[in-house]
Amino acid sequence: MSADTIARLKITLDDVKPTVLRWIDVPLTIRLDRLHLAIQAAMGWTNTHLYEIRAGDVGWGDPDPDGGDGPLDARKARLIDVLEDVGTKTLRYLYDFGDGWEHTIKVERLLGPVPGIVYPQLIDAAGRCPPEDIGGPWGYAELLEALGDPRHERHAEARDWFEDGFDPTVVNADWLAEELTTLAKRWSRKPAAKRSRPA
Repeated sequence: MSADTIARLKITLDDVKPTVLRWIDVPLTIRLDRLHLAIQAAMGWTNTHLYEIRAGDVGWGDPDPDGGDGPLDARKARLIDVLEDVGTKTLRYLYDFGDGWEHTIKVERLLGPVPGIVYPQLIDAAGRCPPEDIGGPWGYAELLEALGDPRHERHAEARDWFEDGFDPTVVNADWLAEELTTLAKRWSRKPAAKRSRPA
């Protein structure tokens, strides 16, 4: 594997129906804190909760500022190193420790970079990301049940949450792709050259 190898990742939001899937291409050398941000953008999450990326028995995320027993610092780990060290092609990603949105990340294949493309890049998407702070997969299932049944005791309340309705099968892939492109452009910027001072 060369330093410019691209990993195609399949990200599945676990315990949710209808299925929510994303396929993204990322540099194999991406830091895990940036992988977290790429997943946030691809899924449509708002990055307002804690997260952890796990491989085997090891977890990475935002380190505990008090030096506790929290996850390892995601800024200091790269995808390629984690995959090689643990010997796996599957990672777990937990977003929002309260709601417990668990994701399975599988490395589907390794590719060469396409000239002129900046990474990460959204390849495909299926299913709309659930709304945040809804109570995790179980709260989401209850919301969908209430939305789909006009006789449900919480139907009116559920409809009030969404001005334009909510269709869990419709995903705005163009918007998700733009979010990832924004990250890719920000990360690919070269630092400005220092101006030389006149002698």
